[in-house]
Amino acid sequence: MLQFSVYQSRLSMKESYQKLLDLPKQTRDKNKKFITKLKNKKPKKLDDMFHEKHEEVFEEIDCMQCGNCCKTTSPIFREIDIKRIAKKLRMKEPNFIDSYLRIDGDGDYVLQSAPCPFLDEQDNTCGIYDFRPGACGEYPHTNRKNMHQILDLTLENSFICPAVSSIVTQLEKASDMDRKYYKP
Repeated sequence: MLQFSVYQSRLSMKESYQKLLDLPKQTRDKNKKFITKLKNKKPKKLDDMFHEKHEEVFEEIDCMQCGNCCKTTSPIFREIDIKRIAKKLRMKEPNFIDSYLRIDGDGDYVLQSAPCPFLDEQDNTCGIYDFRPGACGEYPHTNRKNMHQILDLTLENSFICPAVSSIVTQLEKASDMDRKYYKP
């Protein structure tokens, strides 16, 4: 019985995460306008706004129940990442590159395919977690400084990550409330 309820709980969590991912698709234009507004105004407290929502959202969302980032996209692998990972996997760097990476249109090293070959899809664990690429450790980038520099990326990530979807949606709703109730 307990196994069933754990399974049911995971299923409902996955369903709620999927609803969060569907939200930006439904409100794509609204979110795009909101992000553009944030870009144009470069609010002084933009970082604080994102960081606060980041903390709130990640109190509720468990990345291990989702793993959509690892299933659908690739991080950028910097030279330092390639060296560190190849060494830990006891591979020569060119062999690691040939086995796992390709160069994308921007000239960056990315994974050859998705899902990530280091992802265990049964439990969403990472086989190289302790020495993963820097971009993986920083994802979804909603708690970094200078958010105004990556707002386009944030909008794109809202289609991949339920947490980013929730953050953008909550910030947009808060912005609507501010306009309604706090007009000068």
